[in-house]
Amino acid sequence: MRRKASLILLACAVFCAALSPLTRWYAFPRLARIPANQYQDVVLEAKNATLLDYGTMRAKKVPQVTIVQTLKGDVTAAEKIEKSAHRPVVVWNALSYVQGPDGKMVSEVPERYIFDAHSQAPVHATGEMVDGDPVERTGIEFKWPFLTQKRDYEYFDAQTRATSPIHYKGTREFHGLKVYYFEQTVPWTKVPMPKSMPVKGITPQTVAKTGTTRWYTTVRRFWVEPVTGAPVYGEEIHQEELRGGTLLGGRAKVTAFAGDVKMREDYVEHTVALVRHNRTLVLALTSYVPWGSLTLGLLLLALSLVLEARARRPGDPAPARAAEPRPVSA
Repeated sequence: MRRKASLILLACAVFCAALSPLTRWYAFPRLARIPANQYQDVVLEAKNATLLDYGTMRAKKVPQVTIVQTLKGDVTAAEKIEKSAHRPVVVWNALSYVQGPDGKMVSEVPERYIFDAHSQAPVHATGEMVDGDPVERTGIEFKWPFLTQKRDYEYFDAQTRATSPIHYKGTREFHGLKVYYFEQTVPWTKVPMPKSMPVKGITPQTVAKTGTTRWYTTVRRFWVEPVTGAPVYGEEIHQEELRGGTLLGGRAKVTAFAGDVKMREDYVEHTVALVRHNRTLVLALTSYVPWGSLTLGLLLLALSLVLEARARRPGDPAPARAAEPRPVSA
């Protein structure tokens, strides 16, 4: 019985030892993926901001500017792209909608972002765009990879349609989570006018005829939970200017928007709760199950060896022999 039990324990130990690398290196890349049908929105606010009044073409202080960012997964488009890309793909239709204190639209910029469901690396396909302009992204946008590293990443800026480094600035604690802090500075850059303008009849084409151009700079900050790669908080010190041309009435420049844009507190709490839940799932695939099964395998192996040693111990009494049958005399 001891020999049979030791063999069973040995088989279980081998299974647990094999399960450890399989979970980490085979199951994790296939199970840890952004769902193709994901939908999320977040509200950001810039209090005491400066905003251009397009009626007077003068900048003025306003109590608040609100930015609603929406991400909606396009499952049908993702399935079509997957056939040619030969890997799991997510297609996000994003919209950044800016409204003034009166609730009226200031600008809206749609995006289509196509990326690998596990690595978050961009996937180039027809339809990739920012505000209707075709783009070919390099670097990440919106989300960091699973198991984010303490290093700089390339980050795509939708305003400039260009990629530049976003720098790792250290590890911090945020709402009880260990997070990595990243920061990117985009210098003053000439950028396209939004195709949706707040004044009827004004289009990027009519503004271009006046010779007025739009310039932009920002300091972008993210607090990223490293296991999931999800930002739990974001902030931008954002500035936009219109420069030159007849539209400004002889002035060299005018502020179109300036403010410190931050996530609204209720969305921060919701995001942190969601990230905590997803963090546990990712850790199960990368740490809990691999290390737990490996430890269990070693324990089972040790127990198997102990039973095998006891089964072979010479001091055990020999089993009693059955008495030999005696001949029967007639």
